[in-house]
Amino acid sequence: MLADTHVHFDGWDSEEEIRAVVDRARAAGVRRMIAVGGSPRGNAVACDCAGRFGDAVFAAVGYDRYRAGENEPDAELNRMLAGRRIVAVGEIGLDFHHQPETKAQQQTLFLAMLEVARQHERPVIVHCRESEDAVLEALREHVRLRKGAADRVGVLHCFTGTADFARRVLDIGLFISFSGILTFRNADALRAVAKTVPEDRLLAETDSPYLAPVPLRGTKNEPANVGLVVQA
Repeated sequence: MLADTHVHFDGWDSEEEIRAVVDRARAAGVRRMIAVGGSPRGNAVACDCAGRFGDAVFAAVGYDRYRAGENEPDAELNRMLAGRRIVAVGEIGLDFHHQPETKAQQQTLFLAMLEVARQHERPVIVHCRESEDAVLEALREHVRLRKGAADRVGVLHCFTGTADFARRVLDIGLFISFSGILTFRNADALRAVAKTVPEDRLLAETDSPYLAPVPLRGTKNEPANVGLVVQA
C-alpha cells in the first residue's frame, strides 16, 4: 500500500478532475492521501475531498506563510478542526526565500497555528525554506507546551535541507517527508540525506500538483506518481 502525505487538491479546477486524479491514484496502488490546505479555498477543498472519498482521503487545514497578514485563526478554522477526518494542521510554516519582507508576520502566524494545533491536539505539516533556525525554535517551544504522544508532533514536508538539519528535526520528534525533488538528477546530496533518516520516521509525498518526479518533470504532478518517490 502506498500513501501520499501531501496533496494540494485545490490545484485542480473541478470536482470531475479531482475524482479522476483520485481514481488514477487508487489504480496505481495509492490507498491513502492527505489533502492539504493552507488558505481559505485550499482548506475548503481539502475538507470536501475528505468528505467525498471515504477512507482514501483525509485532510489538513491551516493558514500558510503566504497568508501572513491576511488570515489568522478564526471560528471557521476551529469548526473544520472539530471534524473527525481532519488529521493535521497544515500546511503552515516559514519561507524567508520567497517572502523575506513578511518575516515578522509569518512568524506571528506560524506561532498562532502551532497554538491551534495544541488546542485541537493535531500534528502539524510544516513548510521550511531558508528559515531553519526560526522553524526549529518555534517547534521546540511547541513540543515543550503540547500534550499527547511524542510521535505525533508532525512532519517537515518536502525536505530539501542538510543532514545536520534533518538530525535536528528528528531530535524534536518530527517525521521527514521527501517529494519528487528526491528523483532529480542534481539531488545526490539530498538522496544522501534521505539515507540517514530512519525508516520509521520517513514519509513520501508528491506535493501535487507541483514537483513532478523524474521521468515526468514538466507535467502536472498527481498522487499516482508517489511510487516514484518511494522507489528513489
